Amino acid sequence: MKTARGDFEQCYNAQVAVDAAQQIIVAVDVTTNAADVGQLVPLADQAEATTGQRPATVLADAGYKSEANFLVLEQHGIDGYVSLGKGETQREGAEAQGGPCTQRMGAKLRSDDGRRRFKRRKAIVEPPLGWIKHVLGFRAFSMRGHRKAAGEWSLVCLVMNLRRMRLVAAIA
Repeated sequence: MKTARGDFEQCYNAQVAVDAAQQIIVAVDVTTNAADVGQLVPLADQAEATTGQRPATVLADAGYKSEANFLVLEQHGIDGYVSLGKGETQREGAEAQGGPCTQRMGAKLRSDDGRRRFKRRKAIVEPPLGWIKHVLGFRAFSMRGHRKAAGEWSLVCLVMNLRRMRLVAAIA
């Protein structure tokens, strides 16, 4: 992958889908592609396979925005909130270059309900990623090769889930 410095390195793009209620990671993937856009539907499908039910709602940052993704979410009856721009603020007219699904997404994100729902994204997905970095100390893959890195990421996420479940059990 191309790095921020402009050179190329062997890198991996780790993906997670997180259950909002328990903050348990329900889907993981590792790709060698820097772009996230192709990962939204596979992660939603994996979350469905893991939990036995289709996600009712999907919240995602702008890295996952595409007309194709929005169409699949609509076809599957998933209430999607995928940012069309940076951060939580949706620029007026950001959907103008997109197709009909992108235009519907823009209108939904600008609504009061859409803003309220999308704002929850950071509080759902960022804590497990922060715990992985700061509690587990995982900041880089030690394995090389896509298959090995994917296995390492699955193991890290499993450990995170076990720690989270132990914490929830101790509180209950």
